[in-house]
Amino acid sequence: MRIAETLERWGRGWRAPLLAAVLALLAGLPGVLFVPPIDRDESRFAEASAQMIETGDFVTIRFQDQPRFKKPVGVYWLQAAAVEAVSHVEDRRIWAYRLPSLAGAMLAAAACAWGAGAFLRPGLALLAGGLMGGGFLLSTEAGIAATDAALCGAVTLMMAALARLYLAARGGPRAPILTRAFLWGGLALGLLLKGPIAPMVLCLTLATLIAVERRGRWVAGLGWGWGLIATAALVLPWALAVTVATDGAFWSQAVGGDLAPKLAGGQEGHAAPFGLHLALAPLLLFPATFLAPGAVAAAWRYRHEPAVRFALAWLAPSWLVFEATPTKLVHYTLPLFAPVIWLAMRGLAGPQGRLAQGLSQRLGAVLGFVVALAFAAAGPLVMARLGVPTALPWAGLTALLFLAAGVVGARGLWAGRGEPAVLGALILAIAAHGAMAGGLVPALHPLWLSDEIARRLSADGANPRDGVVQGPVTVAGYAEPSLVFLLGADTELGDASAAAQALAEGRPAIVEARQDAAFQADLRREGIIARAGGQARGLDYSKGRPDILTIYLPQGPAQASPPDAQGSAPSLATSPAPSPAPSPAPSKRLQP
Repeated sequence: MRIAETLERWGRGWRAPLLAAVLALLAGLPGVLFVPPIDRDESRFAEASAQMIETGDFVTIRFQDQPRFKKPVGVYWLQAAAVEAVSHVEDRRIWAYRLPSLAGAMLAAAACAWGAGAFLRPGLALLAGGLMGGGFLLSTEAGIAATDAALCGAVTLMMAALARLYLAARGGPRAPILTRAFLWGGLALGLLLKGPIAPMVLCLTLATLIAVERRGRWVAGLGWGWGLIATAALVLPWALAVTVATDGAFWSQAVGGDLAPKLAGGQEGHAAPFGLHLALAPLLLFPATFLAPGAVAAAWRYRHEPAVRFALAWLAPSWLVFEATPTKLVHYTLPLFAPVIWLAMRGLAGPQGRLAQGLSQRLGAVLGFVVALAFAAAGPLVMARLGVPTALPWAGLTALLFLAAGVVGARGLWAGRGEPAVLGALILAIAAHGAMAGGLVPALHPLWLSDEIARRLSADGANPRDGVVQGPVTVAGYAEPSLVFLLGADTELGDASAAAQALAEGRPAIVEARQDAAFQADLRREGIIARAGGQARGLDYSKGRPDILTIYLPQGPAQASPPDAQGSAPSLATSPAPSPAPSPAPSKRLQP
């Protein structure tokens, strides 16, 4: 009872959204600060944002010299602003590019609590925002420099405002003009972040409510006149500018090259059957998983209540669209997590029949504990698979915290103590995610091949970004965007002959082991002398294969290089006396 009273006290007024945002900050911050650049989408987004700053072109989006016409400009502007505010583009600090995602997760948590406050008591509204911000998927996306956490924040704000306007028309709390501003502001931000997703969710929700209730007079009070004008004023300037700058190529590629293939089939190998999102929901919503059966029961029992009707109208049609789309990625349904949590909170608020409530709580206890057990086992299994015994302390701590979250949540729900159980599980789940993202994941060194080779390049005094040697670096056989982000936009991604040519021109080269024999042959044929520098071994997880990368430095005195990650030093690459450098060979650039 004391915990419930404490939640009520801390959930009143503005405190529920604020504290929910703080919980989201605590859940997402370790991943922001400690995880190295991730392939491939995050590094592509970050590099394109860095190039905007370097070139001063904030209209067209490019990765190296290739156009990246897949998503609108919103996240690139936000990332560029964050870097200019707290870092320097030359530093290539990935944490600065992740700040908009962290802010988006905080906004989503705050908006979830704010919207829930229109129909739930303050303690449950606070708990709803906490479960949103501390959920496994959102707190993970908060640490990735991409669009998804920011989009979730924009859509949740938009829909929470719409919910308050809908409930105000049915006797709920008054909705001032600021509520309408949040609705249209969320829509404009969503359009700039990911195009059609935000308007799709909004329109499907409105259409469903009108169709079910057979009345929609309240919709006229949303401020359509000034709202659409304000949205257009925020979105259209860039839309017109990019149309002119690219002669319409942005829209043809964004729609014909990105959106249409996702609707027609499994783009880039991401095809999955109908129902995948539903099957993954218990994992991705954790620790709200404990309340999932109660959410289903509440959706049916209280379906005639306006708040529950609104949550179902937000959730069901858009979820069906994502399930019906052949291309599926786990984060697609993230903007639909808030209504699931609202339904869960409504189930927790009761009253329900004693049998139904006891059954849903016990099913939730079992389901939540099973998911917690799966997370607890994942860390040690991955550590063992990658062969990184040094990660054992972090793997053990992560497993212990996830297991504790499962035990606390399951025992409390089984005993009928809903709010204390969920709060305890939430706190432990946030701690577990922090240990995983801040300790375990960075300790899995074989995954961070680009980060390791970039550090070794600097240790060898051969990173052009340090101003010691001329660039760019040429990379043969390894083409991950994370290395481009770390070394700079002019990094050349080519083959063995391009790497040999770089050395002939006095530039460093990085050669993957599968390209090494051809590289050595090119050195001998052209009479180029090179010396081996540092070496890194790891897993190219984008391709699912082990890689060994070796740094080769231009002609100089032969010397032993530092040992590689396994303790052995790479051999020296030498050839007969050098001959005049051949004419430059074309090199390849990574296609975004």
